[in-house]
Parts: sequence; structure tokens; C-alpha cells
Amino acid sequence: MTTTLTIPLEDLHTIVGRPLGPTPWRDITQADVDAFADVTGDHPWIHTDVERAARGPFGGTIAHGFMTLALLPVLIGGLLHVEGPALTVNYGLDKVRFPSPVPVGTAVRATGQLVALDPVEGGLQGRMAVVVERDAGTKPVCVAEPVFRYYR
Repeated sequence: MTTTLTIPLEDLHTIVGRPLGPTPWRDITQADVDAFADVTGDHPWIHTDVERAARGPFGGTIAHGFMTLALLPVLIGGLLHVEGPALTVNYGLDKVRFPSPVPVGTAVRATGQLVALDPVEGGLQGRMAVVVERDAGTKPVCVAEPVFRYYR
């Protein structure tokens, strides 16, 4: 069973180090990969040419690593909902790796934890450790440390 933890901003410090997730599974479709390729202008055959990719190293098309990374906001939204900030912004990333590919036609989900929470002018800055896995995979497809700012 998957659940999103909802917590008030003033209590966010109480969950530092607590495991969160997993999120619901999210399907990775060729239409999504093609749309990502169109938006980014990144059209390598391994992502967009279904026939050629079928003969390639992964036996089919795979999602862009940056597409997997771009799913972090929606996946993190399935882990944690913070109530009370006037504004939440993605402040950046401390570390990112793509240990294995995401074949089109699979699904991904995330687990994570808030690993740091520090005061900043006007609010709090949180850093998460997030692991994205795919169904039937043996290794993570993305390991990242996104940083968020919660402004009051």
C-alpha cells in the first residue's frame, strides 16, 4: 500500500531520517518519452526509434535519464505533502546518478527520506535522498538528492 505523508511545515523537523514511500507506480510510455524528446530537442534513437532500439543494447527504447529526473517532483509529491508554506520551490540537486535504464513499457516509483532541514531566510531548506526504482528491476534507475525551499 502506498501513502503520502502529510505534515505541517512546523512539524517537518520530526521526520528527518524517517523512510517515506513507496509512491504509486507511474507508467513510462513511448508517448511520454517522445514528448520529452520534443520538448528538450533530445532525439537519440535509443529513446525514439522503436525499430532500431529493438536491435540495440536494451532490446527497446528507454527513457532519457533526465526524463526520470524530471519525474522527481511528481514522485516526491507521492511521498510527502508539506502543509503551510506560502511557496515551495525546487532549489536544486546535490547528487544525481542513473545506475540503470528505464525501458519504455515499465513503471517507476520512489522511496526517500528527508535527510536535512535547515533554516534559511524566510523559511526552511530541506534535502531529500530519493531512490527511483522500476518494476522488475534489480538496481535503482535514479538516485538523487533534491533540495527544496519552503517559504513561509
